[in-house]
Amino acid sequence: MKQFFYSLVTVVTIIAAPLRADIDVQEVTSPLGFKAWLVEDHTIPFMSLRLGFKGGASLDRAGKRGSVNLMMALLEEGTDDLDARGFAREVDELAASFNFDASGDSVSVSARMLSENRDAAIALLKGAVAAPNFDQVAIDRVKGQVLSILQSDLKDPNEIAQTAFNKAAFGDHPYGSTLSGTAVSIESLTRKDIQNAHRDTMARDRVFVSAVGDITAEELGALMDTLLEDLPETGTAMPERVEFGLKPGITVVPYETPQSVALFGHRGIKRDDPDFFAAFIASNILGGGGLDSRLMEEVRDKRGLTYGVYSFLSARDHAELVVGQVASANDRVGAAIDVIKDEWARLVNEGVSQEELDVTKTYLTGAYPLRFDGNGPIANILVGMQMQGLSKDYINTRNDNVNAVTLKEINRVIKDVYLPDDLHFTVVGKPEGLE
Repeated sequence: MKQFFYSLVTVVTIIAAPLRADIDVQEVTSPLGFKAWLVEDHTIPFMSLRLGFKGGASLDRAGKRGSVNLMMALLEEGTDDLDARGFAREVDELAASFNFDASGDSVSVSARMLSENRDAAIALLKGAVAAPNFDQVAIDRVKGQVLSILQSDLKDPNEIAQTAFNKAAFGDHPYGSTLSGTAVSIESLTRKDIQNAHRDTMARDRVFVSAVGDITAEELGALMDTLLEDLPETGTAMPERVEFGLKPGITVVPYETPQSVALFGHRGIKRDDPDFFAAFIASNILGGGGLDSRLMEEVRDKRGLTYGVYSFLSARDHAELVVGQVASANDRVGAAIDVIKDEWARLVNEGVSQEELDVTKTYLTGAYPLRFDGNGPIANILVGMQMQGLSKDYINTRNDNVNAVTLKEINRVIKDVYLPDDLHFTVVGKPEGLE
């Protein structure tokens, strides 16, 4: 499962992000004007750094789907006079760690390094971020890896369902296709296409930075200027907004498998909507609260129709939806779908109880502190907050926002956000009784 789930991961990470009493977020501006959020911690000579570039795989050029994803996979394949093996050896010798990732709405760079090796590690990272080799040998090798994954995805019911659902929901918009591309698009990509993808996405006008650990504000400012000064000033234009386009109903994608996979959903709610917290709490009650959710209780526990079912809010940069997934035997998936529809309608018609609201608030506010468990997770969360337009004060106000939701408010919002008559199910398998 890839594409629209990335935004969910971001949202859930932020919503369920941890809070420690000693978190003090500073806003830092470098001499060249780069901005960052910093949490200083000098107890250990170690630092985590996170860069996020808004746009991501949605910025693939026309006919070049998969170029941004491939480009990010190539950043660790060499720079300057270092090939992939030499680059990896240098990283190991510095006891550093670099990770490069692409998602539908962003590309990101994560780095961890010892204070004593920080200058050398940043110099090495700068080569990867600002001046990667994109050696043809490496391009061909990584292309082969991507093609192998794509071939495997063609046999994976989850990926088939994801591809079909997104294509029908978002059409020709980048959200309508997998960020990995297709065999045809990947095979056609040239070194120039990879260079274009780098220039389009990794630009100074869309970078967000956070650092956590053994570094001062002054040192971070100088570090940012060194690391980012050679990047292009501006990247390519962001894609247009797209509305969720699936109509109510069921689409069956035939596939030989004993168990059908169903993706389902309808339009959603923006992350900055004043009703988002109420909708988020409702989401946890319906399908996002693990074994205690209504869907798990009704579909799995009471009827034994599945091992797992879930739903969630997915607020992407250019579209929003409420989405979920269930897998069930071919002769039982129809019953599972019926129960999901019934529970969606019951949520709207009956609302939630005060007890459900209170229990879910307790869970969400109690879980909030538990994931600020290291420099890396904190750095990742801080960049995610910046990219979603949240202020650093969100760390202190998030639980207040959760607790402020009233029973009357959540039941009003449920009627606006949850639309049982709009649900569309994309089913991959040999379901019985579905057309």
